[in-house]
Amino acid sequence: MTPTEPEKKKFSFSTALVLAVVLLVVLLTCVPYLVTIALAEGPAPANASPIFGVTIPAGYKQWELIAPAEEAAPLDELRAVLGNQTAVDAYQAGKLPFPDGTILVKRAWKRKQSPEFASATIPGAATTVQVMVKDSKKYASTGGWGFGRFIDGKPVDEAQHRTCWGCHEARARSRDYVFTRLAP
Repeated sequence: MTPTEPEKKKFSFSTALVLAVVLLVVLLTCVPYLVTIALAEGPAPANASPIFGVTIPAGYKQWELIAPAEEAAPLDELRAVLGNQTAVDAYQAGKLPFPDGTILVKRAWKRKQSPEFASATIPGAATTVQVMVKDSKKYASTGGWGFGRFIDGKPVDEAQHRTCWGCHEARARSRDYVFTRLAP
């Protein structure tokens, strides 16, 4: 062996060790960033509302009833507003503004006369599911609320979603932009 061979092996080992340390530092520095990117909200799912990215919450049909409502002509609808536990707790405590995490879902059906009882109105065909989600940072420009309106589980177009905030802002500002009051 020539005197330069051990130096080459030593140099190669030293170089490999330095590269391993540099790689480890880079990984430890970048992994949190990469995890943040991976967990960050990407493009809204196909079933999310345009503008807001709101989706229909899983299991919402089992949530507590906040209040029923009847919409006169031209819509002629029966409606039921349901709320997640955060919404129910806020309503029961009379807490305004609603806390972040509040979700309200309005289910709507065409009114139909009951075939068994002439004076009764019953739900007919489903018309829409409308969702409001409170996130004061994400939806700061719309009073802290994100909106979704769905027909047959699919979001309506962007133009219809642009009407949500204007109506809530104009008519329900004093109640944190929520129309529905807790039924007694």
